[in-house]
Amino acid sequence: MDKNTEKDTGQLLDGKLLAQMAQGGAALLRSNAEEVNRLNVFPVPDGDTGDNMRMTIESGIAALEKVDSSDLAEVMKTLSHGMLLGARGNSGVILSQLFAGMAKGFDNCEKADPTAIGHALTLGVKQAYNSVMTPTEGTILTVARESVEYAVARITSESTIRSFFADLVKEMNASLNRTPDLLINLKEAGVVDSGGAGLLYIMDGFNRILNGEEIKSEPLPTNEKKPLDLSGFTADSEMTYGYCTELLLQLQNSKVDAESFNNDIITEFLCGVGDSVVSFKTGTIVKIHVHTLTPDKVLAFCRQFGEFLTVKIENMSVQHSELPPEEKPAAAPAVSTEKKKYGMVAVASGKGIADTFLELGVDTIVEGGQTQNPSTNDFLDAFAKVNAEHIFVFPNNGNILMAAKQAAEIYENAAIHVIESKNLGDGYVAICAADFDCDDAAAIAESFKEAMANVTTGNVSPSIRDAELNGVQIKNGDFIGFVGKQMLTSNKEITDTTHALVDKMLENGEKFMLTVFCGKDCTAEAKADLEGYLADAHSDIEAYFIDGDQDVYPFIFVAE
Repeated sequence: MDKNTEKDTGQLLDGKLLAQMAQGGAALLRSNAEEVNRLNVFPVPDGDTGDNMRMTIESGIAALEKVDSSDLAEVMKTLSHGMLLGARGNSGVILSQLFAGMAKGFDNCEKADPTAIGHALTLGVKQAYNSVMTPTEGTILTVARESVEYAVARITSESTIRSFFADLVKEMNASLNRTPDLLINLKEAGVVDSGGAGLLYIMDGFNRILNGEEIKSEPLPTNEKKPLDLSGFTADSEMTYGYCTELLLQLQNSKVDAESFNNDIITEFLCGVGDSVVSFKTGTIVKIHVHTLTPDKVLAFCRQFGEFLTVKIENMSVQHSELPPEEKPAAAPAVSTEKKKYGMVAVASGKGIADTFLELGVDTIVEGGQTQNPSTNDFLDAFAKVNAEHIFVFPNNGNILMAAKQAAEIYENAAIHVIESKNLGDGYVAICAADFDCDDAAAIAESFKEAMANVTTGNVSPSIRDAELNGVQIKNGDFIGFVGKQMLTSNKEITDTTHALVDKMLENGEKFMLTVFCGKDCTAEAKADLEGYLADAHSDIEAYFIDGDQDVYPFIFVAE
């Protein structure tokens, strides 16, 4: 609804009310995030949809802390932008795109009636669908679309925003319960779609706040920092490490052309006064990180172009004195002002896996994987650390692809090539095959895809519930083995599962090499048993064992 044509026909949605509703939606999801996590098709302890969606909307809520406005367009834009940067997992990215479309629908709206809200949600659904290359019905997309279509169709001259959201939540619940009829894997597992469930909790929270309810939610656990020991830096100390300086700089049109500002100016300056440089521009905001002995020069230089939203300066000599010697990090290498042609970023969960990727030539590791999906902003930070013209990104998890692609669309300082590595094996084999002698980045990207074409990745994990998948009977506590979305075996003993899974992965005789990543829960006995079994039953296979230190999966097999 345009500001100039708005008619006050009763309660309207404004910015302050939207902020309260968003906080209510986040609170209700927070209270039920673990329940959403458990709506996992595979009975594996790696469900993270609830956490991904919670952290996505809470990133938007955090952004709203800097806004005190009743203007609906301004609040919605801020909420959406925060969610965009904080989006995690496919469900979180889809959620952020839903809100991004709503923000477009509310453009120039100071307040909105049911018709305007319905229009914004319709645009949100359209943008959410467009964000997925091959939309699948029976997911969060269906739940959003069907509920919005239902609520919009019921709008009359007598409708209020309360009646609109009541209709929306009613149909959202009904649509969610129909998802198993649309996706056979949901029906087999006896669950509804987890992303749709997360969206229902958010919108139900919106609805409850709208109706005057108070939503109580337990605060998230926080790791309280102990007070700094300032005795490590005295009147006689010498500054060794410098200052960790972090800024959010809002470019100002009164100083520069904020939209077209070339951030290379700031990056080059930072490289001249410090190291561990991260500097990238998102919209009209520049995020800056640098280790420097002269933070005052950084502040003075950057203020030529805008004003600070946040400033954090910490004495790293004090930070280092807090850590035991074995935990003190090595200084990060300085970012060269001269860009190289190619660089690589990879997602890894587990120190051993991360170290392996670094040894293979990866420039920067994004920490994450199952249960800890990185956000869009995490990828943006990683891209900024790789000073290259072309950056190849390996998400190594199908649930991380969309966040990587969303970051690639935002980042402006390099050409980002997201290689669709959907598991550890894909990424490992592709990175092993990296050859940067070619001048054609597209050809290199294609070579990565070709390398991944013949790899098979299998996982072993404990089961967290009874289930029947792909004809395999599973008991809670069994060890299960699967490849992709195909369940292959389930046994009480981990040794029986590893044997059966390896047999199935190698049965066609086309594989000649097997890399075994051993996780945190891999025992010495289970590893020794597997080594012996491979030597006896598959003596023609070259087997390599790597201590991956990954969570969730005691063994990950990569056959090629």
